[in-house]
Amino acid sequence: MFEKSIFDRELRILDALAPQGYNIGLHIRFTSPLIAFQTYAAEWLAHYTEHGYLLRDPTVAWGFSTTGATRWSNDRIPDPFGIFLNAARFGLKYGATISWGPITSRTIASVARADREFEDAEIAQVEALVRRLHDMTEPPQELTKAQIDALKCIADGDRHAAAACKLGISESALKARLSSARQRLMARTTAEAIQRAKDYRLL
Repeated sequence: MFEKSIFDRELRILDALAPQGYNIGLHIRFTSPLIAFQTYAAEWLAHYTEHGYLLRDPTVAWGFSTTGATRWSNDRIPDPFGIFLNAARFGLKYGATISWGPITSRTIASVARADREFEDAEIAQVEALVRRLHDMTEPPQELTKAQIDALKCIADGDRHAAAACKLGISESALKARLSSARQRLMARTTAEAIQRAKDYRLL
């Protein structure tokens, strides 16, 4: 069961391990992550987006080609577009990337610092943390019938009162079912929960 307090605690640890920020995409499917967080400087993120680096990012390419951990200074990671050099100009001089999970649901995370290379022990700590985050955000294999019924009603366009009437329950009971579905699917809104349920073929 997903525990937000534990998840948030792990992110705080990751934040402490990455002085220049981090980027993590959890359970990437069809190029989109289930959950993503990034704490790099806004200037770098704007530059990264403006220049369309995502499709040319050597850390992303490496992350999809293998699992494990590596430093950005690994000379076996090709960087023909000089993205590492550009990142260094924004303070991301040293970094490490972790990749974990099956190719159909891959998690890729990168951490950065400005002062020195990450030590082996630090990379091992980040890798263990990334694996824990991956495991605790594993998409559900199923929803309860009550959760499915509630989501279907809203997906079909029913308002809360109409959906509750259709299911023969109170409006507060309907909201409780929707809330539990959102939590199960790690979604912030009911619309997001419906989309994720469809993506996972649960609805």
